[in-house]
Amino acid sequence: MKVAKLLFSEGKWTRELNHEQLDYNEVQLVLGFGERKLLSENEVFESIQHKFPNAEIALCSSAGEIFCKDVYDDTVSVTALRFDNSEIKTTEICINDYKDSHEAGVALMKNLYREDLKWVFVLSDGSNVNGSELIKGINAEKRKEVLISGGLAGDGDRFEKTLVGLNKVPAPDNIAAIGFYGSSLMLSHASFGGWETFGIEKTVTKSSGNKLYEIDGKNALDIYKKYLGKYAEELPSSALLFPLSLKLKDNDETVVRTILSVNDRENYMVFAGDIPEGSKVRFMKANFDRLIDAATDAAQQCQDFHSANPKLAILISCVGRKLVLGNRISEEVDAVVDVLGNETAVMGFYSYGEFSPLKPFQNCELHNQTITITGINEIL
Repeated sequence: MKVAKLLFSEGKWTRELNHEQLDYNEVQLVLGFGERKLLSENEVFESIQHKFPNAEIALCSSAGEIFCKDVYDDTVSVTALRFDNSEIKTTEICINDYKDSHEAGVALMKNLYREDLKWVFVLSDGSNVNGSELIKGINAEKRKEVLISGGLAGDGDRFEKTLVGLNKVPAPDNIAAIGFYGSSLMLSHASFGGWETFGIEKTVTKSSGNKLYEIDGKNALDIYKKYLGKYAEELPSSALLFPLSLKLKDNDETVVRTILSVNDRENYMVFAGDIPEGSKVRFMKANFDRLIDAATDAAQQCQDFHSANPKLAILISCVGRKLVLGNRISEEVDAVVDVLGNETAVMGFYSYGEFSPLKPFQNCELHNQTITITGINEIL
């Protein structure tokens, strides 16, 4: 397995790290994460395609690009991969061709099924796809030992539209996935948050999918605005600073949910994933040091899977963490590099939702406000 990393900025390739002298004609897969307006330009896609003429190219818009130890805006971070003994297969669907996100997830996995499937990396539209229903559909079709990871595309803090594209200029409503096959793959994964809960536990009493109407019989948006205080006027972006901890009814595990939009006229909130009725929720707030510690914990968990560190670590972190950490944002990437070492290539993006299992190679979950890591290597 060989890895090269490149950064596109200000209309040109400004950084290029190809320590292993990877022949770009042999690249099988290119992953690119970038600013939405940049990715919508034909010139950017054509430049990538020209550089890697024989590669599958998967692109998605982001809320910030991770390249080595740095976090960038208004760039495209590109990683090129060539495997020695493993195979890949790609697929892309449009959410508008399916009844719902669950059905789309089922179709996505059926397109990739093979007995030697080891890992599926998913990049999904982050505005028009219900992330948790998408993952439920994927889980319904996956075998137990298959790893599912990835994330929802971002759009900075604008929340206007997100883009995904496979072998073409990215566009809204698309979901792309890459299947990785073969016994040579060495995989690891982790997901940690670091947010603090506060207030008493409450019960969701009225919801529909990812729309939340009532908590403890009272209007949820009114309760949320009360907790936000002065930040209520800045909704929905300020909601990234105060996500919800959600305890799922069936397994007592907790995941984090964050708001994508609010409807003041009908008094409800739209979350990145489902908020089932009967679920227990608590409000959360940021603790700077704990957010950084969570990045360290995630890297250590990845390290614990195998005796050797991954060759590549894909970091997908939430836009909410980026907004909270501000000019300290590179510290969470530094924390990962400090654990995994400089021999591990680090890349990724800031997202509107993260896909990763809670437990080793179990069913995937949609997360918000977490940092997730997928580690990849290939054993000869």
